[in-house]
Amino acid sequence: MAEGAEKCSLMTRSELFAGIPSSVCTNIVSMARPIDFMCRQVMYFAGDPIEQILLLTEGRAKITQCSEHGTEIIVRLCVPGDLISELPLVPGSRHSSTAQALQDCKVLAWDAVTFEVALERLPALRSNAKHLLEQRLQELERRFCEVSTETVAPRLAHGLVRLLDQIGQKVNSHFEIKVSQEALAQMTSMASFTVCRLLTNWENQGLVRLRREAIEVHNVPRLMDLCKAK
Repeated sequence: MAEGAEKCSLMTRSELFAGIPSSVCTNIVSMARPIDFMCRQVMYFAGDPIEQILLLTEGRAKITQCSEHGTEIIVRLCVPGDLISELPLVPGSRHSSTAQALQDCKVLAWDAVTFEVALERLPALRSNAKHLLEQRLQELERRFCEVSTETVAPRLAHGLVRLLDQIGQKVNSHFEIKVSQEALAQMTSMASFTVCRLLTNWENQGLVRLRREAIEVHNVPRLMDLCKAK
């Protein structure tokens, strides 16, 4: 009972279920089945049919795509409350990306057909899903614009600011982002050595502090200024 209430609480905090009464969320939860994924386990591959709708309830996952040369690019990171899978826009839709667990994860999984029925019955849910897709498209457009027009420093600064909003945690007088430099390079379409060089320079200036699998941001206003640099 307590676990079910916790999942419903998480759903109401999720953008997909914003504004939907808890009683309705309880009913939607009852139609899902829990699935556990181990760290590094692939949840689905690009090209797989969209057969399930996955909502992350515990852990962290990454959504990736690969270039023609096999270079992995992180499209986004997912935290509890995030929708991991894509929504099927038409029958027979396939995933355009690959999802992989970065930690041991727990998800709620709905059969795609069942979830489509819920979308038809709940206009608020369909509206939220549309808004979520629009947000993701806008973010991809912004990132494409950054890659096309900005030099490496503002691109990296923009990437860190996005991560601050998504997964940043306040720790004493600074913010902590639990992400590796390699992952940050993949998210900003930059070479790892370039990211390492810039972060080391920023650390020497007191802007950040580098730790294993984490980056501390000690001067947010200065980081925001770097986003505007030419």
